[in-house]
Amino acid sequence: METVWGQTPIAFLNNEICWRNVNEYFPESDQAGALYRQIRAVLEDARFRAYRAINFTMVQAYWQIGRLLVEDEQKGKIRAAYGKAVLQGVSDRLTSEFGKGYTVRNLRYMRQFFLTFSKRNALRSESSSVVWGRT
Repeated sequence: METVWGQTPIAFLNNEICWRNVNEYFPESDQAGALYRQIRAVLEDARFRAYRAINFTMVQAYWQIGRLLVEDEQKGKIRAAYGKAVLQGVSDRLTSEFGKGYTVRNLRYMRQFFLTFSKRNALRSESSSVVWGRT
């Protein structure tokens, strides 16, 4: 279905969607419309905050996974000969339990992420992070 920003479909006529502006549907003087816009703003803000928190948590998780991979493969060595079979086994188990996203390639990316940002404080806390494009 086609979407139009700020508008909502109100009817279908000869397989055509008739659009109506949300503000026309809930005029400014309409008490229900004003209440709707306030509630909508609260929900949009909550959704944004939830996405941001989830993003931050997943970045921390990927960093931790990378750390575990590096620590396991190197065991104190500067460079380790890490068997592809080990990564493949970990990948298969993670994928069966948590779904896609844990391929050998992605595990290597997580490992590289940790190596690139190996200092623990490289990941700032959520409260001190800068959010671009949103005030």
